[in-house]
Amino acid sequence: MRRGRLHVLGASGAGTTTLARAVADHWSVPHADADDYFWVPTDPPYVEKRPEADRLALMQSVFLPREAWVLSGSMLGWGDSVVALCDAVVFLTLDPDERVRRLTVRETHRLEGQVEDAEAWAAFLDWARGYDDPTFEGRSRVAHEAWLESLDRPVLRLDSAACREELRDAVLEWEPTT
Repeated sequence: MRRGRLHVLGASGAGTTTLARAVADHWSVPHADADDYFWVPTDPPYVEKRPEADRLALMQSVFLPREAWVLSGSMLGWGDSVVALCDAVVFLTLDPDERVRRLTVRETHRLEGQVEDAEAWAAFLDWARGYDDPTFEGRSRVAHEAWLESLDRPVLRLDSAACREELRDAVLEWEPTT
């Protein structure tokens, strides 16, 4: 894919941020994560949602006007106006057990030296596991698949069991068609 505006999404732990950063670094363009706009910065993080209008206004003021960028993370239910600016979308999938393993490693590293909130961690893991459950009411594979079908943008589907470099190269070699 040529340098442009790319959206990378998938389940938590599938490697969307890692891939998005790798592509952005290769293109020498900014990378942003949807969570940075969705959540108000707090300590501990991820406890206060930013109002939707504020998320979109913030993205418009600091990120979207640029000629090229890579955005990671799901904006299901609130970011369609942003996705409309994208040239293409990459959807990452990964075996659910491997995703949970990656999440555990990531969060253990992130929380190193901090007091862990066991209740919050358990709730997060329950939410993350729900992604692959077809009956799950929140952000899920079923919801993402339905949303992807509604897009008028090219979509590249990748299994993120591959290494970062292989995934990055698959995106860079991709020639999307509308």
